[in-house]
Amino acid sequence: MSFVSRGFRGRRTADVDPARVPPGQYVTRDFPVLSAGPTPHTSLELWDFSIVGELDEPRGWTWEEFRALPSEEITRDIHCVTKWSKLDTVWQGVSVDTLLEGIETAAEYVTQYSDGGYTTNLPLEDVTGGKAWVVFAYDGEPLAPEHGGPARMLVPHHYFWKSAKWVRGLQLQSTDEPGFWETNGYHNYGDPWQEQRYQGD
Repeated sequence: MSFVSRGFRGRRTADVDPARVPPGQYVTRDFPVLSAGPTPHTSLELWDFSIVGELDEPRGWTWEEFRALPSEEITRDIHCVTKWSKLDTVWQGVSVDTLLEGIETAAEYVTQYSDGGYTTNLPLEDVTGGKAWVVFAYDGEPLAPEHGGPARMLVPHHYFWKSAKWVRGLQLQSTDEPGFWETNGYHNYGDPWQEQRYQGD
């Protein structure tokens, strides 16, 4: 079941450069809310973030430790598989490169895992090299729970289901392991510019 926020109009605005909008998408000023299940609410006192899997020692942070890491402001366009795009979204978060700093691994893939049991998978190279962040603020405000707060992934060059809400960690893996939507008919990679929405696209 999906939940979509009221007020979602989904009309392309006339002043948008079409080169910024992937095929089959339309631009909205709203920020629709779609979830695979109920919204988790984890207190900051209990929240932590871990990197596990194929590395010498697991790495983890409490909320306070995570917020003490160097963070940056990120402005990116985002694209949902349900065909809406939102341009110039502004986030604040910690680069995955910062989280992986000093880690040596032979892993080629990563699984994002979240409160509520959600997972999604990508090649490790798609979340490194300045391509992905764990974000905790949107538009200058703490990230709301319905949008994945207290922290979510931001991997803007993929459809937005690849940016896991309520993220709690990354598992580094030598083999690719499809996540929740990938095992339920969605494309394994999810490139919006190639319209990789569903298996076989």
